[in-house]
Amino acid sequence: MEKRRKSVVITMIIAIVVLALFALGLVLYQLFTAPGIKTEEIDASKAKPATTDIDGVWEVVYGSAPNHSSVGFTFKESLPAEDKITSGSTTHVTGQATVKNKELVSARIVVDMTKVSTDVEKRDINVRNKIFKTEQYPEATFEVDKVTDLSMVGDDAQVAEVKIPGTLTIKGKSQKVDPTFKVVRDQDKILLSSTIRINRNDFGVESPEFVAAQIAEEGDVNVLLSMEKQ
Repeated sequence: MEKRRKSVVITMIIAIVVLALFALGLVLYQLFTAPGIKTEEIDASKAKPATTDIDGVWEVVYGSAPNHSSVGFTFKESLPAEDKITSGSTTHVTGQATVKNKELVSARIVVDMTKVSTDVEKRDINVRNKIFKTEQYPEATFEVDKVTDLSMVGDDAQVAEVKIPGTLTIKGKSQKVDPTFKVVRDQDKILLSSTIRINRNDFGVESPEFVAAQIAEEGDVNVLLSMEKQ
């Protein structure tokens, strides 16, 4: 009888351990395989003709769905069992742009890196604390370098493509970039989006040793901005 009782107890302990390992496996699988939250391109399918002149001082606003202002990243990762793509983003974006005589004469966009989020909380903490070190570098910025012609951006709600050179700063390190933005004027707003190709090593963005996945050196900074005139 005693042996049978011990056998039942041992079986229950084994079952509990197996279930615990299974649950841990599901958590780890989600942590390293969930695709994250990506900043998408502008959706101009419902854009309407402009109702205000393009000249003036424009400010980043939250905007309306699906064109909420958002900035994030997308990188490929290699795991022992598969390759995947992971994204993170934040809607905590501020900034201004000044347009004179249909030329972009200045612009500065600021991203709150402490608010960057994927769809996994534990991964968010690692991304902020270990990869971007947001306590030391809480902001990333993009600042326009030279005057850019915007005459091709019409008032007819049609998407134009504009190359806007600037300086991208992440983790306190700055690099010149030359992204092409999709731009459309939608009533009283200007909507812009771009995918900026970067090498994370240029910005000191290193993969922590404890992360099982091998993160690609090259990836994208995804930008979507909704702006209103002040």
